[in-house]
Amino acid sequence: MHQADKRVHLVECPRDAMQGLKQMVPTEQKIRYLNLLLDCGFHTLDCGSFVSATAVPQLADTGEVLQGINQHGTLDANLLVIVGNVRGAMEAARFPGVKYLGFPLSVSEQFQQRNTNATRREAFERLKEIHGIAQESGRECVVYLSMGFGNPFGDPYSVQEVMDWAANLVHAGFRIISLSDTIGSAKEEDIDTLFSALIPAFPGVEFGAHLHSVPGTWHGKVQIALDAGCRRFDGALRGFGGCPFAMDQLTGNLPTETLIEFLDQNGWETGIDRTALSQALAFAPEIFK
Repeated sequence: MHQADKRVHLVECPRDAMQGLKQMVPTEQKIRYLNLLLDCGFHTLDCGSFVSATAVPQLADTGEVLQGINQHGTLDANLLVIVGNVRGAMEAARFPGVKYLGFPLSVSEQFQQRNTNATRREAFERLKEIHGIAQESGRECVVYLSMGFGNPFGDPYSVQEVMDWAANLVHAGFRIISLSDTIGSAKEEDIDTLFSALIPAFPGVEFGAHLHSVPGTWHGKVQIALDAGCRRFDGALRGFGGCPFAMDQLTGNLPTETLIEFLDQNGWETGIDRTALSQALAFAPEIFK
């Protein structure tokens, strides 16, 4: 394997980690934490969202946070923010540091309604409008196929349906698609089937894995995704965050620091500055009390 093939893109997700916190984190603390994370060298930093403040009050200050980490308007970083509609996309496009507009497109009809107040088809049409805004403003879209490995609502699920939705996205022009295990239900065989089929079928597309898991059960899933060709993984320091629909409160994001150790031990390159990572880890308890 060539050295270039050993590089893994890590996406750090403080937005996902913070959004469910009941206590409000002061804007100044968010800015300090994000600045520490920016020093670590992550490929992408999922740092906030422009969605309803009523739905996600913790992230209502995303605009202020973006201004705070980019005081001079010259930030050169791969910042990602989640948007749920055209208004949110236009707001996000105002900020120079934002490179990616993330949108959750759910395989589950019920989750799509809960998450964006739209059917899957309506959300897909909305996403195409957001894609246009991204292109006009020099941004890219990252599509998260939520509930990509099952759902708690009893909606029909099949690997083939996920593959069909992914194909629809590729044909509509999207080039970064992250398969999301929203409730930690992914089976290793499904991870293998999906990535092994999609990655060679669409070589111009970057497929990522946004996995949730209880502690100690994710290593095999990550290894299978790597073996199938996945080179993009989302995580959050100390595994904070997770889906409010998960039945197990221990189900959270992949812990970035142990994910990095796992990748290091297996010869993968992440480009992470270990000193900066230690500083961010030391500050994290101030956010997640």
